[in-house]
Amino acid sequence: MESLGGAFKLGGTMLIIVVFACAYLCRIYFSSIRKSTCPEKSEIVIGFFHPHCFGGGGGERVLWKAVKALGDLRDAGIKIKVVIYTIDGKRDSYKKEIFHHVKERFATEFSQSLPIMFVHIGNGPKIPKKMSLIAQSVETVKLAWYALRQLNPHIYIDTTGCAFTFLVAKLAGCKIMCYVHYPTISTDMLRLVWERRPSYNNSSIISKNPLTSYLKLVYYIIFAIAYGFIGSLSDLVMVNSSWTHGHIYFLWVFARRRTRIVYPPCDTKSLQNLSLTNREHKILSIGQFRPEKNHTLQVKAFAKMMADHPELSKKGDVELLLVGGCRDEGDESRVNELKGLASSLGVSKSVHFVLNQPYPVLKQIFGQASVGIHTMWNEHFGIGVVEMVAAGLITIAHNSGGPKSDIFLPYGKDKLKTGYLASLEEEYADAMYNALRDGPNCDENIAIRKRARKSAQRFSDEVFNTSFKEVMLPNL
Repeated sequence: MESLGGAFKLGGTMLIIVVFACAYLCRIYFSSIRKSTCPEKSEIVIGFFHPHCFGGGGGERVLWKAVKALGDLRDAGIKIKVVIYTIDGKRDSYKKEIFHHVKERFATEFSQSLPIMFVHIGNGPKIPKKMSLIAQSVETVKLAWYALRQLNPHIYIDTTGCAFTFLVAKLAGCKIMCYVHYPTISTDMLRLVWERRPSYNNSSIISKNPLTSYLKLVYYIIFAIAYGFIGSLSDLVMVNSSWTHGHIYFLWVFARRRTRIVYPPCDTKSLQNLSLTNREHKILSIGQFRPEKNHTLQVKAFAKMMADHPELSKKGDVELLLVGGCRDEGDESRVNELKGLASSLGVSKSVHFVLNQPYPVLKQIFGQASVGIHTMWNEHFGIGVVEMVAAGLITIAHNSGGPKSDIFLPYGKDKLKTGYLASLEEEYADAMYNALRDGPNCDENIAIRKRARKSAQRFSDEVFNTSFKEVMLPNL
């Protein structure tokens, strides 16, 4: 037995030596890459890992506003160069195309003095959407390895939630930073599985079976431990809300002192030019037609309101507008299901879908609607919610996540209302009715809109710019 114990100790020691030797060789390998790809010693190269940088969502808005802020620091005398890793195909016109897209979608232009370079990693490993958490994380690690072999920056910033890529960045000798929109796994997800509640990420097939629920819980716990360890490698952690901060603080134990809340940039400035009066009996929903957005709840709540208050039907102009993008056949299928639901509930003539429209069309609807509705459970922040508030909509959001912890806080000394929070179908129906009961332009609604709009200024592009530079400067 003693000889067996000695063999285990020797094997363990050898394994540790091999691991450290491999890490050391990786550091030497990536150091040579940095010398050849970042020859200017006085220039700080900052690499953003954001494979889908040509997108038009909140994550891309954060990316480009962050790049703009770095341009301000460049103008202030700090020699910074920005690199963005993208899976988009390489072509001569790419930089011109994406800058035009960023200007049109996010009203953002960059300092002429800031060098911006794109590293195309589309030929690297692919990351299919339908994969387990572990399998997807492994694929992101492989993609990050491929990316940093092309160019190894001094500072590595992940803006897509791919925390396991930190392992590659650490081996490459990068200073690691990240902007976390939502944790890959959270205590709420663990609780959902423990309580065996069906959801978009916990199918009824699993939740109905005690054994599969137990196995999934064990799987989640193991993943959460690994996620917490890897996330703690970050030298600076920026999170987008108090809700996200709470989960990251719990999971990334060794990065707690380096975690800061930096609210995401929202388009409050241009939307605040919209009039707060002359609004119509329209209820607006914004968001991609993904399962977690729970558009079904919106249609059901609207139908209940109309059924409980037939006088609204007599007006003939009360409408629910579902505005959003369809990414694929799955989204299109959900839209068709929602249309069928509206028909079965007898409100098809009052429920309208506005799909894949440009921002000017959305802005026009913003200026017409009087009520906004958002039903996603545990929305990590809610850029769309803030935009509705800034546009002057009486907004009803889910009583969880960012809307609850950050957006709909009581306003002023008197703790006045800035919007509504709801969870159940009945609560949403009652909130919509309260917002429409005395007419969309009644004095109470105008007062709520004014307070909410002022409150939304906490999440402006300008506030993000200042906050981002404040947390970045000590780390450059």
